[in-house]
Amino acid sequence: MRILLTNDDGIEAEGLAALERIARTLSDDVWTCAPAVEQSGKGRGITLTEPLRVNRLGETRFSVTGTPTDCVVLAVNDLMPSPPDLVLSGVNRGHNVGEDVSYSGTVAGALQGMAFGIRSIALSQSLERFHDEVVAHFETAEAYAPAIIRRLLDQTWAEGVVMNLNFPACAPEAVTEVEVTRQGFRDLGEMHAIKRTDLRGRDYYWMSFRGAKQEHPEGTDLRAMDEGRISVTPLHIDLTHMPSIHDLKGVLGGAPPKAVA
Repeated sequence: MRILLTNDDGIEAEGLAALERIARTLSDDVWTCAPAVEQSGKGRGITLTEPLRVNRLGETRFSVTGTPTDCVVLAVNDLMPSPPDLVLSGVNRGHNVGEDVSYSGTVAGALQGMAFGIRSIALSQSLERFHDEVVAHFETAEAYAPAIIRRLLDQTWAEGVVMNLNFPACAPEAVTEVEVTRQGFRDLGEMHAIKRTDLRGRDYYWMSFRGAKQEHPEGTDLRAMDEGRISVTPLHIDLTHMPSIHDLKGVLGGAPPKAVA
């Protein structure tokens, strides 16, 4: 089995090293193509207005001056001798749950693999709080990811689905169980911009999260992280709201409406 690894924390990230160890428990044919610098929050962004530079760091290891999506596109189309059988993206420093998945570069790497028809999995390690001094329990992801991935690969996946794995912010022995979850949704007020002033008196803004404690519904990825469970969420990229399709067809179906004079 040929495996392609990517991430959004960058080629030097500790989580990518953890992912390489995870992948090598599954196969000896492991390739890595990751951003040269951190690309967190870039979502499915692709680089269109500047060239991409590739640095070959080893026989099967590359860094790219672009996003996770760029990395997967280049690896599959140009850098690998043949497409991989599996794409693994992560292990992200910090969980990717709730609305995170819509702007997560980690999830985006997996989505691009899916777009190529390759089974793809995003992996993230939750943190108690997102500060530089906080140590991520990557050993938890390493302890459980290989067996979970093997079980997932034994299953038949629906077309267009990627698997989103999130590991709780605790040591491996403190994990209570694995839960198949649905995507949750946080209070929208959690994300906000902090206004500051630079040394020349000019205002600038820094995006931030309040991180206020919230009660999340049972069965969601958010609740699983709160309660120390590994979360496995099948995601798909189709954003169509089907109930609205049905309702709107009765209003807008048929000949286009004419402007009222």
